[in-house]
Amino acid sequence: MTLTERIYLSPPHLTGEEIHYVQSAFTDNWVAPVGPHIDLFEQEMSTLVNVQSCLAVNSGTAAIHLSLLALGISSLDTVFCSTFTFVATANPILYIGAKPVFIDSEPETWNMSPDALERALKEASANGNLPKAVIVVHLYGQPAKMDELLMICQRYGVPLIEDAAESLGSTYKEKPTGTIGSYGIYSFNGNKIITTSGGGMLVSNHKEGVEYASFLATQAKDTALHYQHSQIGFNYRMSNIAAGIGRAQLTYLEKRINARRKIFQRYEEGLQGLEGISFLPELPGTYSNRWLTTILIDSETIGVTVEELIFALRNENIEARPVWKPLHLQPLFQGYSFYPHDVEHEAISEMIFEKGICLPSGSDLTIEQQNRVIHCIQTTITSNLHLHPYLLG
Repeated sequence: MTLTERIYLSPPHLTGEEIHYVQSAFTDNWVAPVGPHIDLFEQEMSTLVNVQSCLAVNSGTAAIHLSLLALGISSLDTVFCSTFTFVATANPILYIGAKPVFIDSEPETWNMSPDALERALKEASANGNLPKAVIVVHLYGQPAKMDELLMICQRYGVPLIEDAAESLGSTYKEKPTGTIGSYGIYSFNGNKIITTSGGGMLVSNHKEGVEYASFLATQAKDTALHYQHSQIGFNYRMSNIAAGIGRAQLTYLEKRINARRKIFQRYEEGLQGLEGISFLPELPGTYSNRWLTTILIDSETIGVTVEELIFALRNENIEARPVWKPLHLQPLFQGYSFYPHDVEHEAISEMIFEKGICLPSGSDLTIEQQNRVIHCIQTTITSNLHLHPYLLG
């Protein structure tokens, strides 16, 4: 293994301003899970994405859970969910005892397929078992086909939740992702485009729904002098210190997006001469924050598998990962229904999983570091082609 500096996939990128916000919390003794930074972080986010209400919580997963509860979803209900996503998107469905149904991707955005969703809702309607919500993910920062998806959901009277954990700052026809459906969620995990070290945000124009979510997120304490509880609550609120970190990070969001978009562009330029490599496209009318640069490789063309390329990068002390394994293939969700994009062909999400790799994309990635990544990919593929000249055609 080459003894060179480790290149991470998407590390936190601090601004240097966070310490001032955190110090003010210590100075004013606002170290409890309440405080002025939380209120201001919510207000600043509300202004940024132009929604009426925001609720800062301790994770994006908590925000998804609260959005389901705000919609009145309970055990024995059904929720449709993108299959090509991290497990945290669907786990809250199980938290409340509901049943997930997984919807395939489509090839242009890798996000939920309108064709598969239409087919699933049509069948559910015929059976008198429509879902209580549809969770759409904006994967790797690329917005889904929201016009088509929202129109289908509205036709069947089903609310749409946007998992925008990876897409803060992305837009669909100039509307911020997370603000188009009934509820949206953002994540501020350490690997996201901005971070609070750990945290999330529930956003919506349904003010009463967010107020109810806030009630649940603070242990569902009834209005009374004493501690009285008539519903199950949760300890989901973000801390004042974490919110202070988020406020500093939020002021740099545009810079972080610009940096990641430039990183994506350099990967495109650096790898453009290699046949068998393609990138997640940016659909017309959309603007992606390019949270992670992801590629598909055609092993038959380049003679290298996903695993071989990841291990080659690892040997150069470079972190790279496979794309998300579709949830309908996960042991946890064995036995739940899945609707493919095209019933006569391989599922799009399965194809992407077999061919996809996430490359280092941190906003503080230097040009020299990125050149190391590109060189390793080029060398691995070129050396393999020399070993197997028939692949050159």
